Amino acid sequence: MTAYSELLAQLPTQPKTWLITGVAGFIGCNLLEKLLRLDQNVVGLDNFATGHRHNLKQIQAAVSPAQWARFKLIEGDIRKLDDCRAACGFGDKGVDYVLHQAALGSVPRSLEDPINTNTANIDGFLNMLVAARDAKVIRFVYAASSSTYGDHPGLPKVEDVIGKPLSPYAVTKLVNEQYADVFARAYGFKTIGLRYFNIFGAHQDPEGAYAAVVPKWTSAMIHNEPVFINGDGETSRDFCYIANTVQANLLAATAQHPDAANQVYNVAVGDRTTLNDLFEAIRVVLEPRFPHLKDFKPSYRDFRAGDVRHSLADISKARTLLGYEPSHRILEGLVEAMDWYVSDLT
Repeated sequence: MTAYSELLAQLPTQPKTWLITGVAGFIGCNLLEKLLRLDQNVVGLDNFATGHRHNLKQIQAAVSPAQWARFKLIEGDIRKLDDCRAACGFGDKGVDYVLHQAALGSVPRSLEDPINTNTANIDGFLNMLVAARDAKVIRFVYAASSSTYGDHPGLPKVEDVIGKPLSPYAVTKLVNEQYADVFARAYGFKTIGLRYFNIFGAHQDPEGAYAAVVPKWTSAMIHNEPVFINGDGETSRDFCYIANTVQANLLAATAQHPDAANQVYNVAVGDRTTLNDLFEAIRVVLEPRFPHLKDFKPSYRDFRAGDVRHSLADISKARTLLGYEPSHRILEGLVEAMDWYVSDLT
């Protein structure tokens, strides 16, 4: 029995209260669904700047009425300390765990708008740290990023070896880790950062200039629109299915290993996929439903500013201290997610 399967068996017998910031976003709503299915109490905080109300409606439809009744939504902004305190239960019975997912993501967006990226990702992060510390939460788990590795060329990426950031977004995520470390040292506040590597899955928005590659390409293929690959297609990433990410968050919040807290961990699969191979994998999975994809080819264009050439995670630290074990590799994740992609995009 894995550490995660033991946790899934235990949680319904011991309901806790969890705060998810960015609850209407891609990762946030997947965490919400899992926790409600485990009969946990969940507070969600979102200002709907990048999250979507239809994500929450889909989660409501996926769980029982009794489970949905365990969810409380607070429409608020992490850039406002009072909203963060209200969500954490400041001055009242506070939440047990915080899963902080709210942020302005995307390297290209941060290059175009570094000020708003900084305000949301650094000011908002500090507000959440202060509110959670004052509410005496058990543990604060936050979304870090593989972008923190910056220009360091070494593979696989190991948590304690990073390079210089290549974008304002990467700077904000590095500062998050530094603030979390200071709060651990100065206040004894327990935090865990999860460096996400190219997460994909259900509820991921395919629209807009900053859409992630998997839903964006899937949408384009379904609608017989061009798929653009930046560079020669040999850029590689460690693509990680959302179920692995949910697992890592729950394990991080509840890990009992004496050295687990006040650390950062890679959340990935530990495998590398080129953009060319990703394109072909999506095409093959979709082709039985969309025959026009039989001879479908991508279009190539210039490399994108701020992108690293290759990324591959070492996940041994998460395995050792959290009991993390990825349940899905990339093809398994694509197959599982495809029903949602097709139903949502057609």
